[in-house]
Amino acid sequence: MLRNGRRWRLLALGMGLVFVVAACGSNNSGGGGNASATTKASSVDQALAAKVPAAVKADGKLLIGTDSTYAPSEFLDTDGKTVIGFDVDLFNAVAAKLGLQTQWTSAKFDAIIPGVESGKYEVGVSSFTINPERMQQVNMVSYFSAGTQWATKKGNPTGIQPDNACGKKVAVQTSTVQDTDDLPKRVSACKSSGKPAINIDRYQGQDQATAAVVSGKDDAMLADSPVAAYAVKQTNGQLELLGDIYDSAPYGYVVKKDQTDFAQALSGAVGAVISDGTYKQILTKWGVEAGAITNSAVNPSA
Repeated sequence: MLRNGRRWRLLALGMGLVFVVAACGSNNSGGGGNASATTKASSVDQALAAKVPAAVKADGKLLIGTDSTYAPSEFLDTDGKTVIGFDVDLFNAVAAKLGLQTQWTSAKFDAIIPGVESGKYEVGVSSFTINPERMQQVNMVSYFSAGTQWATKKGNPTGIQPDNACGKKVAVQTSTVQDTDDLPKRVSACKSSGKPAINIDRYQGQDQATAAVVSGKDDAMLADSPVAAYAVKQTNGQLELLGDIYDSAPYGYVVKKDQTDFAQALSGAVGAVISDGTYKQILTKWGVEAGAITNSAVNPSA
């Protein structure tokens, strides 16, 4: 995430649909997932499928770690179990190009990359922003682009602004780039100017961060741009976007550092779904087509 993921806590009657969904599934956000039906993509690309390591394709499926609190990227359906979202639909189509099924398992965001490194998951798909720190640990395959966006309660009752947040309470999902990169710089700027520091409230799930702003506990939140926009839509006007989108960067699928061929196969499969139109169809379905890319790469430079 740029932040992403990644559902919402049930705070009161009348909340949007996403809050109801989260109430059903938030208790098992770190537990077992479920098999998710593979998108009806096009036929298998045999050349790309041949690049998948034998150990990975032996059982015909990919075990995926995801933080299912990050709508519209990945979140729980109304059954409280099935992981859905544009990341899910898109990666299902990518996996289908490689002749593989998918099995989605909910996990805490900051546990996914370690889980890939340890072999607990074969792929991490959770709106991971590609950055140098992560590329030192794992291979990352680009498939989407997103920036950071702030949101606040409708009418902005506390008058907070992204560049004037000193002394305010700001919600963020832990271990996202908004948490590790963005807010620390803003805190330092507040201190350097002699102003009160930003009070950062860190949450394990983006659903919790959003709920804190809706309830008035926090003055604003920042998250990946599609996530912030979706939160505004799903809270039925209780939130509004704040400022402009900034720091756009690619999302990446995560695989082990020594699985370069696998990463290249995934990148080729992303290119294949772009070429056959499946990619555009999926992004349009979820209203996130503004983040479309034209080419996928393994460990792209910043």
